[in-house]
Amino acid sequence: MSAVGERNAYGLTAWDRYRILTTYRNIAMVGLSGNYYHASNFAGIYLKANGYHIVPVNPGQAGKTVLGLRAYPDLLSAAREHPIEIVDVFRPSREVPEIARQAVEIGARVLWMQLGVISEEAAATARAAGLEVVMDRCCKIEHARFFGGLRLIGLNTGVVTSRLAMRLPEG
Repeated sequence: MSAVGERNAYGLTAWDRYRILTTYRNIAMVGLSGNYYHASNFAGIYLKANGYHIVPVNPGQAGKTVLGLRAYPDLLSAAREHPIEIVDVFRPSREVPEIARQAVEIGARVLWMQLGVISEEAAATARAAGLEVVMDRCCKIEHARFFGGLRLIGLNTGVVTSRLAMRLPEG
């Protein structure tokens, strides 16, 4: 039997995901949509509201604003103007190997693939360069799990605390 939330071996351990979310503050969201109804947009709003610096990366939105932020066509362009620590991928699995190569090139620390996004090739590329890899997990859901957003609606998060919501320190 696995711990709560440990449904597969793709997402590192709960402790690793917690450490990533408390250590790194700069997230390039590859595939961040300007459409309010898309999951990537909701995740971006949530992460931005919780103190993360979001960098939209979406070739279809390049030069436009998403969540009030300038969107970039690729990671290389975004990294020229912003520090990027986590590359959060909302793209099909077949596109992730190239995204992983760019993540390595820009010096990112984590390659995080969203729910349903699994690429062993991309993971191997990233790990070989020293990046941590999370697959088939959502940054927003994991943050809410660790910092109070899910237990408020009665979900068993596997996190035991008497605090209602913990906000990460700014900085």
